[in-house]
Amino acid sequence: MNPMNTMSTDPFTIGLVQHACVEDRAVNVERAIAGIREAAGCGAQVVCLQELFNTTYFCKVESADRFDLAEPIPGPTIESLQRVAQELAIVLIVPIFERRAAGVYHNSAAVLDADGSLLGIYRKMHIPDDPLYYEKYYFTPGDATGPAGGFRVFKTRYATIGVLICWDQWYPEAARMTSLLGAEVLFYPTAIGWHPKEKAEFGQAQVEAWRTSQRAHAIANGVYVAAVNRIGHELEAGTDGIEFFGHSFVTGPFGRVMAQASATQPEVLVATCDRRHAEEVRRHWPFLRDRRIDAYGSITSRFLDQDSNASS
Repeated sequence: MNPMNTMSTDPFTIGLVQHACVEDRAVNVERAIAGIREAAGCGAQVVCLQELFNTTYFCKVESADRFDLAEPIPGPTIESLQRVAQELAIVLIVPIFERRAAGVYHNSAAVLDADGSLLGIYRKMHIPDDPLYYEKYYFTPGDATGPAGGFRVFKTRYATIGVLICWDQWYPEAARMTSLLGAEVLFYPTAIGWHPKEKAEFGQAQVEAWRTSQRAHAIANGVYVAAVNRIGHELEAGTDGIEFFGHSFVTGPFGRVMAQASATQPEVLVATCDRRHAEEVRRHWPFLRDRRIDAYGSITSRFLDQDSNASS
């Protein structure tokens, strides 16, 4: 077979489901499934749900009781969505709180192929610890194993996709490693919002930084990027809670925003990814070609001291 003819040039269509979450997990799943059906009805072949989509964002405090929210993969939520994926013949990215074993819990995303089969699991690699985002208490980082550490791609029926989760979206290394594995699109299921007291002063800048970082990943790697965030003001006793700012979006490999949701409304986004366009962008901006892979050995150091040539 001539390798020149093996690359698919057919476009593929992706969907994102943005919604608010409530304490009733069944309601959250119903909202997500309604969004999935809407996206599929608009032609989406690969649909991504938001981070920890079937619960409120429980990491605002440290409480051992909240480990009871976790479930195995496969488990009840994944099995219900496997049936939806099979029925609609679509790929689903389903992010949940995973109980891997007693005392080992992850912030994970299950990838379901269009026949409903479980292709695999991505487990969040970068775990934050900030006021109201006490994730290190709950989540074990993904295992740094395999040819690209814990980063991986999934060869689905419609596209080769990469999945990274929320805090991962600030790290160019994560986007680059996943792109080098052959991802055509990077999905970032997310739960990010404002501390209400900071919103007036910093709110718009925070959204722009979040969006700019991910658009930069698309440009630097010549891939599509899709970020799906939740909405709603989720309260927590003794705090002002978090106001999740939505703004789910899809950007192309040239950095152009193709679809974008609001800050406050439940929305379903659908966008078509053109493989020919991605190829053309990489031809004209050959960043992967011009990487100096012989010069990056120190990237695994925590910090570099140029004067002493020592790292720490």
